[in-house]
Amino acid sequence: MMKKRQVPAAHNVLRILALLSATDIPISASRIQRELDLPRSTTYHLLRELEDSGFVVRLESAGTYGLGLASYRMAQAYTTQQPLVRLATSPLERIAAIAGGSSHLSRLAGSEIVYLHEVRSPGAVSLVTEVGVRLSALSTASGRIMLAHLPETELRAVFNSSGERLRFRDYKEELAAYRRQGWASEREEVSRGQESVAVAVLDHLERPAAALAVTFSVGTANAEQLALELRHAAARLQAHFFGEL
Repeated sequence: MMKKRQVPAAHNVLRILALLSATDIPISASRIQRELDLPRSTTYHLLRELEDSGFVVRLESAGTYGLGLASYRMAQAYTTQQPLVRLATSPLERIAAIAGGSSHLSRLAGSEIVYLHEVRSPGAVSLVTEVGVRLSALSTASGRIMLAHLPETELRAVFNSSGERLRFRDYKEELAAYRRQGWASEREEVSRGQESVAVAVLDHLERPAAALAVTFSVGTANAEQLALELRHAAARLQAHFFGEL
């Protein structure tokens, strides 16, 4: 007996995306309806929802549908995230050892950052930056350096949703300074007695794909030297995944 789907709409959305990803050219709604054996009204309703959210694009001239930008971004995130973790591990281990602390790989997720990987040197203080943890992008060195590479419209959207008390102009100037410097920092804003420095890993469009950071006890390491080590590591990751910028 065929298993009854608890959320048939979600199941059919996934079927549509799977069909479009397996087809070399954009296809019509009628073909989608036929191949998936869906009611006509359901097909058009789901396609409209997918189009509105950016996962599907409709080619007006041909009346056909293909994968949208949101689908490609999701695919890119999948194909780069795990390889990034693998290739970043070795330099993060080395930098954590130099600092006598912890190093991290994270990415931007709206107004937050999410930690993808953490490496601790022996004796390093236990932090809140475990894999999967989310923190405010505005409060962390990693978040700040990634935000520093966003266009103003996106930065303002993040700022407005954060509840930050500073004026946007002041924060924008601070982030611009980080961008010119090439790295961002924070001191005891996330963990008492700890400071962090971070650099961005930029994609081929010079947008922040991820951030590399190291956290260490206040005053125990040279922040500028650690930032230089992180920048070298980020440059190698950028060259491997996205080519020379």
